[in-house]
Amino acid sequence: MSNNNSDQFQEYHLEVPEEDTSGTRLDKYLASKIEDTSRTKIQEAIKEGYITVNGKEEKASYPVEASDVLDVRIPIPKPPEAKPEEMPLDIVYEDDDLLLVNKSANMVVHPAKGNWTGTLVNGLMWHTDELSEPEEDTVRPGIVHRLDKDTSGLLVVAKNDKTHRILSEYFRTKDIERTYWAIVWGTPDAKEETLTGAIGRDPHNRKRMAVVPDDEGKSATTHYKVLEYFDHLTLLELKLETGRTHQIRVHLADNNLWVFGDQKYGGDSVRYGPNTGSRKQMFQNLFASLQRQCLHAKTLGFEHPSTGEMVEFDSDLPGDFQQVLGMLRQNCKPTHIY
Repeated sequence: MSNNNSDQFQEYHLEVPEEDTSGTRLDKYLASKIEDTSRTKIQEAIKEGYITVNGKEEKASYPVEASDVLDVRIPIPKPPEAKPEEMPLDIVYEDDDLLLVNKSANMVVHPAKGNWTGTLVNGLMWHTDELSEPEEDTVRPGIVHRLDKDTSGLLVVAKNDKTHRILSEYFRTKDIERTYWAIVWGTPDAKEETLTGAIGRDPHNRKRMAVVPDDEGKSATTHYKVLEYFDHLTLLELKLETGRTHQIRVHLADNNLWVFGDQKYGGDSVRYGPNTGSRKQMFQNLFASLQRQCLHAKTLGFEHPSTGEMVEFDSDLPGDFQQVLGMLRQNCKPTHIY
Protein backbone atom coordinates (compact mmCIF):
# COMPACT_ATOMS: atom_id res chain seq x y z
CA MET A 1 0.00 0.00 0.00
CA SER A 2 1.28 3.46 -0.80
CA ASN A 3 -0.08 6.86 0.15
CA ASN A 4 0.55 10.43 -0.85
CA ASN A 5 -0.50 13.56 0.98
CA SER A 6 -2.05 16.26 -1.17
CA ASP A 7 -3.69 19.54 -0.24
CA GLN A 8 -7.15 18.00 -0.51
CA PHE A 9 -6.92 14.22 -0.36
CA GLN A 10 -5.11 11.38 1.32
CA GLU A 11 -4.49 8.95 -1.53
CA TYR A 12 -3.94 5.18 -1.40
CA HIS A 13 -3.35 2.44 -3.95
CA LEU A 14 -4.04 -1.12 -2.75
CA GLU A 15 -3.81 -4.46 -4.49
CA VAL A 16 -5.77 -7.22 -2.76
CA PRO A 17 -3.45 -10.21 -2.13
CA GLU A 18 -4.16 -13.49 -3.94
CA GLU A 19 -4.76 -15.26 -0.65
CA ASP A 20 -7.46 -12.77 0.38
CA THR A 21 -10.67 -14.35 -0.90
CA SER A 22 -12.94 -13.60 2.05
CA GLY A 23 -15.41 -11.48 0.08
CA THR A 24 -15.35 -8.76 2.76
CA ARG A 25 -17.43 -5.64 2.06
CA LEU A 26 -15.44 -2.88 0.37
CA ASP A 27 -16.04 -0.31 3.13
CA LYS A 28 -15.13 -2.76 5.90
CA TYR A 29 -12.04 -3.98 4.07
CA LEU A 30 -10.68 -0.46 3.51
CA ALA A 31 -11.42 0.60 7.09
CA SER A 32 -9.27 -2.32 8.27
CA LYS A 33 -6.39 -1.43 5.95
CA ILE A 34 -6.19 2.37 6.25
CA GLU A 35 -5.08 3.85 9.56
CA ASP A 36 -6.87 6.81 11.16
CA THR A 37 -9.84 6.56 8.78
CA SER A 38 -13.30 5.56 9.96
CA ARG A 39 -15.70 3.31 8.10
CA THR A 40 -18.11 6.26 7.87
CA LYS A 41 -15.50 8.35 6.03
CA ILE A 42 -14.87 5.41 3.70
CA GLN A 43 -18.59 5.14 2.93
CA GLU A 44 -18.83 8.88 2.24
CA ALA A 45 -15.85 8.67 -0.12
CA ILE A 46 -17.46 5.74 -1.98
CA LYS A 47 -20.69 7.73 -2.43
CA GLU A 48 -18.74 10.69 -3.81
CA GLY A 49 -16.94 8.46 -6.33
CA TYR A 50 -13.52 8.88 -4.73
CA ILE A 51 -12.95 5.12 -4.51
CA THR A 52 -12.72 2.77 -7.47
CA VAL A 53 -12.29 -0.98 -7.84
CA ASN A 54 -10.35 -2.00 -10.94
CA GLY A 55 -11.02 1.48 -12.30
CA LYS A 56 -14.79 1.36 -11.76
CA GLU A 57 -17.02 2.80 -9.04
CA GLU A 58 -18.66 0.21 -6.81
CA LYS A 59 -21.04 0.24 -3.84
CA ALA A 60 -19.87 -0.01 -0.24
CA SER A 61 -21.29 -3.54 -0.13
CA TYR A 62 -19.10 -4.75 -3.01
CA PRO A 63 -17.38 -8.03 -1.98
CA VAL A 64 -13.65 -7.55 -2.31
CA GLU A 65 -11.93 -10.28 -4.30
CA ALA A 66 -8.32 -11.39 -4.67
CA SER A 67 -6.29 -9.30 -7.15
CA ASP A 68 -8.73 -6.37 -7.01
CA VAL A 69 -7.00 -3.02 -7.48
CA LEU A 70 -8.37 -0.35 -5.14
CA ASP A 71 -7.68 3.34 -5.71
CA VAL A 72 -8.74 5.45 -2.77
CA ARG A 73 -8.96 9.19 -2.17
CA ILE A 74 -10.06 10.31 1.28
CA PRO A 75 -10.89 14.04 1.51
CA ILE A 76 -8.76 15.85 4.08
CA PRO A 77 -10.94 18.32 5.97
CA LYS A 78 -9.44 21.77 6.27
CA PRO A 79 -8.54 22.62 9.87
CA PRO A 80 -10.67 25.34 11.43
CA GLU A 81 -9.11 28.76 11.13
CA ALA A 82 -7.50 29.94 14.34
CA LYS A 83 -9.52 32.73 15.95
CA PRO A 84 -8.52 35.33 18.54
CA GLU A 85 -9.43 34.44 22.12
CA GLU A 86 -9.16 36.70 25.13
CA MET A 87 -6.98 35.13 27.81
CA PRO A 88 -4.36 36.28 30.32
CA LEU A 89 -0.83 36.29 28.89
CA ASP A 90 2.42 37.08 30.68
CA ILE A 91 4.06 39.42 28.16
CA VAL A 92 7.65 39.98 29.29
CA TYR A 93 8.65 42.39 26.51
CA GLU A 94 7.12 43.86 23.37
CA ASP A 95 8.02 46.27 20.57
CA ASP A 96 6.94 46.79 16.95
CA ASP A 97 8.80 43.69 15.72
CA LEU A 98 8.53 41.00 18.37
CA LEU A 99 7.31 40.05 21.79
CA LEU A 100 8.43 37.69 24.55
CA VAL A 101 5.81 35.70 26.40
CA ASN A 102 6.29 33.64 29.53
CA LYS A 103 4.12 30.64 28.64
CA SER A 104 2.30 28.91 31.44
CA ALA A 105 2.27 25.15 31.80
CA ASN A 106 -0.66 23.19 30.38
CA MET A 107 -0.96 25.59 27.44
CA VAL A 108 -0.55 24.30 23.88
CA VAL A 109 1.43 26.68 21.67
CA HIS A 110 -0.24 26.17 18.28
CA PRO A 111 -3.73 24.98 17.28
CA ALA A 112 -3.75 21.35 16.16
CA LYS A 113 -5.93 18.27 16.25
CA GLY A 114 -7.51 18.03 19.69
CA ASN A 115 -6.51 21.61 20.58
CA TRP A 116 -8.12 24.02 18.13
CA THR A 117 -8.89 26.58 20.83
CA GLY A 118 -7.30 27.84 24.02
CA THR A 119 -3.78 27.85 22.58
CA LEU A 120 -1.08 30.47 22.92
CA VAL A 121 -1.61 31.46 19.27
CA ASN A 122 -5.29 32.15 19.95
CA GLY A 123 -4.35 34.39 22.87
CA LEU A 124 -1.62 36.18 20.92
CA MET A 125 -4.02 36.85 18.05
CA TRP A 126 -6.37 38.59 20.48
CA HIS A 127 -3.48 40.53 22.00
CA THR A 128 -2.13 41.76 18.67
CA ASP A 129 -5.64 42.55 17.39
CA GLU A 130 -6.12 44.79 20.39
CA LEU A 131 -2.88 46.60 19.54
CA SER A 132 -3.82 47.21 15.90
CA GLU A 133 -5.39 50.47 14.81
CA PRO A 134 -8.83 50.02 13.19
CA GLU A 135 -7.58 51.16 9.78
CA GLU A 136 -4.51 48.91 9.88
CA ASP A 137 -4.20 45.30 8.84
CA THR A 138 -4.34 42.94 11.79
CA VAL A 139 -0.95 41.88 13.09
CA ARG A 140 -0.58 38.10 13.02
CA PRO A 141 1.90 36.61 15.48
CA GLY A 142 4.50 34.26 14.03
CA ILE A 143 5.66 31.41 16.25
CA VAL A 144 9.42 30.99 15.83
CA HIS A 145 9.93 28.04 18.19
CA ARG A 146 7.80 25.98 20.52
CA LEU A 147 7.64 24.55 24.01
CA ASP A 148 5.89 21.35 25.01
CA LYS A 149 2.42 21.81 26.45
CA ASP A 150 3.61 20.99 29.97
CA THR A 151 6.85 23.00 29.79
CA SER A 152 6.64 26.58 30.98
CA GLY A 153 8.84 29.53 30.07
CA LEU A 154 9.99 32.07 27.52
CA LEU A 155 8.97 32.10 23.87
CA VAL A 156 9.88 34.77 21.31
CA VAL A 157 7.16 35.65 18.80
CA ALA A 158 7.67 37.59 15.56
CA LYS A 159 5.16 40.28 14.59
CA ASN A 160 6.17 40.60 10.94
CA ASP A 161 7.61 38.39 8.20
CA LYS A 162 11.07 39.97 8.20
CA THR A 163 11.51 39.43 11.93
CA HIS A 164 10.21 35.90 11.61
CA ARG A 165 12.77 35.05 8.92
CA ILE A 166 15.65 36.51 10.93
CA LEU A 167 14.68 34.86 14.22
CA SER A 168 14.13 31.51 12.49
CA GLU A 169 17.62 31.78 11.03
CA TYR A 170 19.01 32.46 14.52
CA PHE A 171 17.55 29.19 15.75
CA ARG A 172 18.78 27.33 12.67
CA THR A 173 22.35 28.61 13.04
CA LYS A 174 22.32 28.44 16.87
CA ASP A 175 22.85 32.20 17.17
CA ILE A 176 20.58 32.32 20.18
CA GLU A 177 21.19 31.73 23.87
CA ARG A 178 18.54 29.85 25.81
CA THR A 179 18.68 28.06 29.12
CA TYR A 180 16.24 25.81 30.90
CA TRP A 181 15.97 24.82 34.53
CA ALA A 182 14.91 21.30 35.45
CA ILE A 183 14.63 19.22 38.60
CA VAL A 184 15.71 15.66 37.85
CA TRP A 185 15.95 12.33 39.61
CA GLY A 186 19.55 11.36 40.29
CA THR A 187 22.77 13.09 41.35
CA PRO A 188 25.28 13.10 38.48
CA ASP A 189 28.95 12.96 39.40
CA ALA A 190 30.01 15.56 36.86
CA LYS A 191 29.11 19.14 37.68
CA GLU A 192 28.91 19.85 33.94
CA GLU A 193 28.20 17.41 31.14
CA THR A 194 27.26 17.26 27.46
CA LEU A 195 24.64 14.79 26.29
CA THR A 196 24.41 13.70 22.67
CA GLY A 197 22.38 11.22 20.68
CA ALA A 198 20.10 11.35 17.65
CA ILE A 199 16.43 11.73 18.51
CA GLY A 200 13.60 10.08 16.60
CA ARG A 201 10.30 8.31 17.17
CA ASP A 202 10.39 5.61 19.82
CA PRO A 203 9.97 2.37 17.83
CA HIS A 204 8.03 0.88 20.76
CA ASN A 205 5.71 3.85 21.38
CA ARG A 206 4.97 6.23 18.49
CA LYS A 207 3.71 8.91 20.89
CA ARG A 208 7.17 9.22 22.44
CA MET A 209 10.60 10.20 21.23
CA ALA A 210 13.79 8.28 21.98
CA VAL A 211 17.54 8.25 21.41
CA VAL A 212 17.93 6.23 18.22
CA PRO A 213 20.74 5.27 15.82
CA ASP A 214 22.18 8.26 13.96
CA ASP A 215 20.67 7.23 10.64
CA GLU A 216 17.18 6.95 12.16
CA GLY A 217 16.89 10.35 13.84
CA LYS A 218 18.13 13.93 14.00
CA SER A 219 21.37 14.80 15.77
CA ALA A 220 20.92 16.55 19.11
CA THR A 221 23.21 18.07 21.74
CA THR A 222 22.27 19.15 25.27
CA HIS A 223 24.61 20.70 27.86
CA TYR A 224 23.82 20.73 31.56
CA LYS A 225 25.30 22.27 34.70
CA VAL A 226 24.47 21.31 38.29
CA LEU A 227 22.96 24.18 40.26
CA GLU A 228 21.93 22.38 43.45
CA TYR A 229 21.95 18.85 44.88
CA PHE A 230 19.23 17.32 47.02
CA ASP A 231 18.49 13.88 48.45
CA HIS A 232 18.67 11.80 45.26
CA LEU A 233 17.57 14.75 43.10
CA THR A 234 19.31 17.63 41.35
CA LEU A 235 18.47 21.10 40.03
CA LEU A 236 20.06 21.53 36.60
CA GLU A 237 20.59 24.38 34.18
CA LEU A 238 20.49 23.19 30.57
CA LYS A 239 21.55 24.74 27.28
CA LEU A 240 20.49 23.48 23.85
CA GLU A 241 22.56 23.38 20.70
CA THR A 242 19.64 21.87 18.80
CA GLY A 243 15.89 22.02 19.26
CA ARG A 244 14.50 18.53 18.71
CA THR A 245 11.10 17.40 19.93
CA HIS A 246 11.27 16.55 23.67
CA GLN A 247 15.07 16.84 23.44
CA ILE A 248 15.87 17.68 27.07
CA ARG A 249 13.46 15.12 28.48
CA VAL A 250 14.67 12.35 26.16
CA HIS A 251 18.39 13.01 26.66
CA LEU A 252 18.04 13.14 30.44
CA ALA A 253 15.86 10.03 30.63
CA ASP A 254 18.35 8.18 28.40
CA ASN A 255 20.99 8.97 31.04
CA ASN A 256 18.79 7.90 33.98
CA LEU A 257 18.11 11.51 35.00
CA TRP A 258 14.34 11.60 34.56
CA VAL A 259 12.74 15.06 34.79
CA PHE A 260 10.72 15.24 38.01
CA GLY A 261 7.01 14.74 37.36
CA ASP A 262 7.42 13.80 33.69
CA GLN A 263 4.53 11.44 33.04
CA LYS A 264 5.56 10.59 29.47
CA TYR A 265 9.19 9.68 30.18
CA GLY A 266 9.03 8.11 33.62
CA GLY A 267 9.71 10.97 36.03
CA ASP A 268 6.40 10.70 37.89
CA SER A 269 7.51 7.99 40.32
CA VAL A 270 10.22 7.73 42.96
CA ARG A 271 13.32 6.78 40.98
CA TYR A 272 15.99 6.94 43.69
CA GLY A 273 16.00 6.67 47.46
CA PRO A 274 13.44 5.08 49.80
CA ASN A 275 9.82 5.02 48.73
CA THR A 276 8.26 4.66 52.16
CA GLY A 277 6.74 6.70 54.99
CA SER A 278 6.74 10.48 54.93
CA ARG A 279 9.12 10.65 51.96
CA LYS A 280 6.75 8.57 49.82
CA GLN A 281 3.79 10.73 50.89
CA MET A 282 5.65 13.96 50.15
CA PHE A 283 6.43 12.91 46.59
CA GLN A 284 2.91 11.60 46.00
CA ASN A 285 1.55 14.99 47.10
CA LEU A 286 4.00 16.83 44.84
CA PHE A 287 3.13 14.69 41.82
CA ALA A 288 -0.58 15.24 42.44
CA SER A 289 -0.26 19.03 42.70
CA LEU A 290 2.31 19.40 39.90
CA GLN A 291 0.66 17.35 37.10
CA ARG A 292 3.53 18.07 34.71
CA GLN A 293 7.31 17.94 34.35
CA CYS A 294 9.53 20.36 36.33
CA LEU A 295 11.05 21.97 33.24
CA HIS A 296 11.10 25.72 32.63
CA ALA A 297 12.59 27.77 29.77
CA LYS A 298 14.20 30.40 31.96
CA THR A 299 16.33 32.69 29.76
CA LEU A 300 16.48 33.77 26.15
CA GLY A 301 19.05 36.01 24.48
CA PHE A 302 19.67 37.09 20.88
CA GLU A 303 20.61 40.00 18.63
CA HIS A 304 17.56 42.15 18.05
CA PRO A 305 16.64 41.86 14.33
CA SER A 306 16.05 45.61 13.97
CA THR A 307 18.48 47.32 16.34
CA GLY A 308 21.35 44.84 16.21
CA GLU A 309 21.68 45.06 19.99
CA MET A 310 22.00 41.98 22.19
CA VAL A 311 18.87 41.54 24.27
CA GLU A 312 18.55 39.08 27.14
CA PHE A 313 15.45 38.08 29.04
CA ASP A 314 14.91 36.12 32.24
CA SER A 315 11.72 34.67 33.72
CA ASP A 316 10.76 33.72 37.24
CA LEU A 317 10.07 30.09 38.02
CA PRO A 318 6.33 29.40 38.09
CA GLY A 319 4.60 28.68 41.38
CA ASP A 320 4.35 24.90 40.99
CA PHE A 321 8.07 24.64 40.19
CA GLN A 322 8.91 26.83 43.19
CA GLN A 323 6.73 24.64 45.42
CA VAL A 324 8.69 21.52 44.49
CA LEU A 325 11.98 23.34 44.90
CA GLY A 326 10.94 24.66 48.30
CA MET A 327 9.90 21.22 49.55
CA LEU A 328 13.20 19.69 48.40
CA ARG A 329 15.24 22.41 50.08
CA GLN A 330 13.28 21.94 53.28
CA ASN A 331 13.13 18.15 53.44
CA CYS A 332 15.88 16.71 51.24
CA LYS A 333 19.36 17.55 52.43
CA PRO A 334 22.19 17.19 49.89
CA THR A 335 23.63 13.69 49.79
CA HIS A 336 26.08 14.24 46.94
CA ILE A 337 29.10 16.55 47.20
CA TYR A 338 31.48 17.18 44.32
